[in-house]
Amino acid sequence: MTRGKLFTVHSIAGFICGVFILCMSCSGTLLLFHNEVDAWQQPKFGYAPEKDKLSFDQSYAMLQQHYPQAQISHCMLPDQQHPGYSFFINDSSLHKSKAIGIIVDPYQGKLIEPSESRHPMINSLMDWMAGFHQNFHVGKAGEWILAVFSLIFLLTILSGLWLYRNHILPVLLFRRSVFQKNNWHQIIGVYALLFNLMFGITGAWMQRYVFKAGFYASNHYQPVRKASPGLFFSMDSALANMQKQYPQFSPAVIYFAQTNRSTTTVYGSNAFNSFIHSKQFADMILLNPAGQVDHTGFVGELDAGSRYDIINAQVHYGQYGGLPIKLIYVLFGISGALLSITGFISWRRRKQRPLPQTD
Repeated sequence: MTRGKLFTVHSIAGFICGVFILCMSCSGTLLLFHNEVDAWQQPKFGYAPEKDKLSFDQSYAMLQQHYPQAQISHCMLPDQQHPGYSFFINDSSLHKSKAIGIIVDPYQGKLIEPSESRHPMINSLMDWMAGFHQNFHVGKAGEWILAVFSLIFLLTILSGLWLYRNHILPVLLFRRSVFQKNNWHQIIGVYALLFNLMFGITGAWMQRYVFKAGFYASNHYQPVRKASPGLFFSMDSALANMQKQYPQFSPAVIYFAQTNRSTTTVYGSNAFNSFIHSKQFADMILLNPAGQVDHTGFVGELDAGSRYDIINAQVHYGQYGGLPIKLIYVLFGISGALLSITGFISWRRRKQRPLPQTD
């Protein structure tokens, strides 16, 4: 393929997915700090002596007493950023189409509803942004669009890499001749090359399921919302026994059994896990109806393909390494938006160039 044809491919692909790159860069940059925003949203807790603190079993019972018709899905356990028990429930009597979060303050023995958070509008914005980043709020059609545009994005990166391959070394060496007004698109592209390539590959890999036949199969399943039963065993005792059996495991999220024949799943992470794995969902322990360990699903026990999928997602979302990694992601994440803007400007300039005069 000639350079001219390749440039045409690069231009068309970049033009098609320019808005997509801009939207994904901006929304992804904001979502990097979803957990920090969520922690900032937390209401003030009035701490009490540990002996007066509500246990998990007591917190669950209090929630059921206030919401007797609720199906209690799961609970995020307290940590440094979230001192309370964060329960997520579905309750038809509240006329809500999706789960809502209810915080139990174990120190003051009270429930805190979403409207009582410090900045409910910001919380709603972040939830909306998460849905937009996943499927543009249009369900399967949005997931398909996301997959197609992620492939086009990869095409723009690879074609740009080949077109401007001679600019890579001069830009990295800060040669003055390269840093000109008309070269900003290439300069930003070079510095953000590896990062955007990583984004493109990990994003496309995560969306590969839309190209499988099962994605297009009709699914008429409608979840049945029923009031959750009481706990089938003491969760406080189960967590204490789990800590003795797996001392390096830190529980983070509990998904409750809805019948006396199903299992309760406790997600968390082991201290010996690699830094890149989630602190909340890397490992899981399943409890039988008596509250005893049924079996485990630690990340180290998974097959290589499943481990790669997990690492791929962690790398894409930047949820590892703390604030320094997130700031790096912000810096290079914005480059995607800048590339779409500078690319459009370069295209406009080329279109506005006068045609050569012929006799």
